[in-house]
Amino acid sequence: MRDPDPDEYLPTRGTLLGRLKNLDDQESWRDFFETYWKLIYNTALRAGLSHADAEEVVQETVLTVTRRIRELKYDPALGSFKGWLLNTVRWRIADQFRKRTPGDAAAVGPGEDGRTATVERLPDGFDWDALWERDWQRNLMDAAIARVKQEVSPRQFQIYDLYVLKEWPVRKVAGALGISAAQVYLAKHRVNAALRRRYRELEKKLF
Repeated sequence: MRDPDPDEYLPTRGTLLGRLKNLDDQESWRDFFETYWKLIYNTALRAGLSHADAEEVVQETVLTVTRRIRELKYDPALGSFKGWLLNTVRWRIADQFRKRTPGDAAAVGPGEDGRTATVERLPDGFDWDALWERDWQRNLMDAAIARVKQEVSPRQFQIYDLYVLKEWPVRKVAGALGISAAQVYLAKHRVNAALRRRYRELEKKLF
């Protein structure tokens, strides 16, 4: 099966994509993998694949990116890396279903040639674009949180985790940690500021 055409789907101004064109840049490839593997994996699971097959989708998607990365061109009129990556993941998911039960299928969506690719037993009402957009945004936030956790003090992140992520009342957080309410609010402000900065950085990399 022919992969999505990068010239059709892959306009990008992202600095990470530019660095990925150097296949020897291990730090940038590690950054890419750590940022996007969960998004790809969870999409494969939602499509009905097993954990093992979803892991293979991650591997095959990353391999596709390595093969096509040097062909990427930036043209904002054509689309985004996000759209191209979704199409690539869909084809890799279709490959897994095809290996499992060749010839038995439900529609994945139109391929580049206008024909319909097939996979077996997709969930009813499976909306690729809507789910991908939601999970894309959630994945960026999770990646931003993971980076900020390494930047701020463990104490500040613990306060933020309890107050914002676990939604404890401010008095409960203050009492549990032996701090004032003002310290809770200050930690929230500082971590939120760092999160917004990191999120914007990640958002700019691959759009």
